[in-house]
Order: sequence, then structure tokens, then C-alpha cells
Amino acid sequence: MILEHAVLNVKAGQSREFEIAMRKARAFIESAAGFQGMEIRPCVETKDRYLLLVRWSSLEAHTVGFRQSAAYQEWRALLHQFYEPFPTVEHHGAPL
Repeated sequence: MILEHAVLNVKAGQSREFEIAMRKARAFIESAAGFQGMEIRPCVETKDRYLLLVRWSSLEAHTVGFRQSAAYQEWRALLHQFYEPFPTVEHHGAPL
């Protein structure tokens, strides 16, 4: 299992709209082959910041299967407008 991690800094004052868009976008990522679950959590200390955690069966399930799909284009159209700056996505392996 691979854990995708991204800190999402949403443009100031757009958190409500972002959350609405994320609810819609979930269906696109959840339909991806190799998707195993996700969490999106608002930051307690910093307004307009979220932590995104997505569990994938493999790195390729995310980087190839999802990112090269039509579903990703829908995800991107709904969400990418909110980020400032654009998030760095990292992938983590099995726990120690």
C-alpha cells in the first residue's frame, strides 16, 4: 500500500467553495482502479489549509492509472483552481 500525502493551501477565503468542490471530486478519485481510501482534514492552526491522504494499491495506480485518466481531468477541473501555491505530492511506503 502506498500513502499519498499533500498539504493543500487553499486561496484565502475560498475554503467553503473548496470543500463543496472536494465533495464532488471525491467520486472521481474513488472510482480509480487501485484507490483504497482517502482522508481530507482541515488544519487546526492554519485557516485555509488541508491535509490530503490517499491510500493506493501501488504508486502506478496513482501516477499512471489515475493521473492519466479522464476522471483525473474532472478532479483537476474541480480542484486545482483553489491552490496557492500548488501542492507538492509525495508518496510513502509501508510503515516501519
